[in-house]
Amino acid sequence: MKSLKVDLAFCTPDGATRSSQVKYAVNLAHAKSVFQFDCLNNECVRGDFDLSEILAKAVAAREKNVVGEMCCHGWRNKDSIEETKCRRLLRYELNLGF
Repeated sequence: MKSLKVDLAFCTPDGATRSSQVKYAVNLAHAKSVFQFDCLNNECVRGDFDLSEILAKAVAAREKNVVGEMCCHGWRNKDSIEETKCRRLLRYELNLGF
């Protein structure tokens, strides 16, 4: 892989409202083996978005564009552990150059 451009949209659990958007080109010279992003809910416990496996499969298949979404599986806050999942939504687009 020669390049990776990422477009991330962090949304409310129902997906109706985008709370934040990030677009950037990954510096592959300093890339790590884990490709994950923190949940933007500041009170979320054990929540994140791990795109490592999705990226690895895309590289292995030499896919140039991957679009999808995933849900945060952390807990909404420390008072809701074992009761209420965070469920924030991440919509992602990965553009790979080979």
